[in-house]
Amino acid sequence: MREDFDQRKRNTLGDISVLYVAVIARAIEAQGVDPVPLLAQFGLDERLLAAPDARISIPRFMRLGQAAIELTGNSALGLVMGELTRPIDAGRAGLAAEAAPDCGSALGTLIEFDLLTSQNSRGQPTINLTAGQADFYSIRPYNIFNYFVVDSVLAAWTRFLRTVSGKNRVLARVTVEYPSRGLDTAFEDWFGCPVTFGGDNNRLHLLPDIPTRPSVFSQPAMYRLLREDCSRALKRLRSGWGIQDRVKEKLASLLEGEPPSLEQVAVELGMAPWTLQRRLATENTGFRELVDVTRKDLALDYVRETRLTFSEIAWLLGFSGPAAFHKAYRRWSGMSPGEHRSRFSEEQQTKGLYQ
Repeated sequence: MREDFDQRKRNTLGDISVLYVAVIARAIEAQGVDPVPLLAQFGLDERLLAAPDARISIPRFMRLGQAAIELTGNSALGLVMGELTRPIDAGRAGLAAEAAPDCGSALGTLIEFDLLTSQNSRGQPTINLTAGQADFYSIRPYNIFNYFVVDSVLAAWTRFLRTVSGKNRVLARVTVEYPSRGLDTAFEDWFGCPVTFGGDNNRLHLLPDIPTRPSVFSQPAMYRLLREDCSRALKRLRSGWGIQDRVKEKLASLLEGEPPSLEQVAVELGMAPWTLQRRLATENTGFRELVDVTRKDLALDYVRETRLTFSEIAWLLGFSGPAAFHKAYRRWSGMSPGEHRSRFSEEQQTKGLYQ
């Protein structure tokens, strides 16, 4: 295997703060089960969980969540996580959001600074207060490893709205992308509104009066101070991004079915195509090269860290079909994706790590 391919920096698919791992631990404990042995299987100890800036990869987080569901026997564990999520579990963004003047700007602040605690390379959450909608983007296609992520995020946002509004009924309806898993009644009871599965998005539809409803924790001076702190932190986070990083970020979110064009990415970045070409040239690279690098980096994480089929991975990376993906993967790594997945699985079992 080509060493530079296998030893590159991990977490291309994204990462998430260990603050959310603590939420999983609380949810497990709420089911009457000790979470410590499971966390240990994933190499997560008290020292790591006490580090406020520590993160783990999103695939690792998804495997941990599914393992927690198997351990507790609760398929709706994501709802338990949402119920037990506090504003502080979103770090400084949660504190800033809690101090916002109204519920709409509170949830908007939480989503605006989401990057401070989680980064999903395939897409970020969004909010449209005019329409009263908040959307969560999940890695697709869906499987047993990422159902709970959608459940826990939508439930956590709902719990947050209930906290800052002082009301239990805050939603008109909920839309979930993945198909029904037979938990419809449990979800509608928890959210307190109709829940539609198999929809076009993962979306909370807020009641009309919620966005403008004053937050019971509003504190204008602290909100201004904490927002400024979050803004500085976000700026520091992005300050090291060059044009290559910005292009790769856009490519990762646009690679589905077919690769995006340079013109598409240029529009996403708010610049002319020739300007983008020139700026890439100053960093001794080109658009096609970055498409290949982005595909390569994502491919390794998909093959090693998920259980997606190779046909699904080929589509997610914009290849014409599985054959084209296999050919590219062998060029990158010197072996087929199937061989690489098998070897990685054997290595993890040898090391005694949870799979």
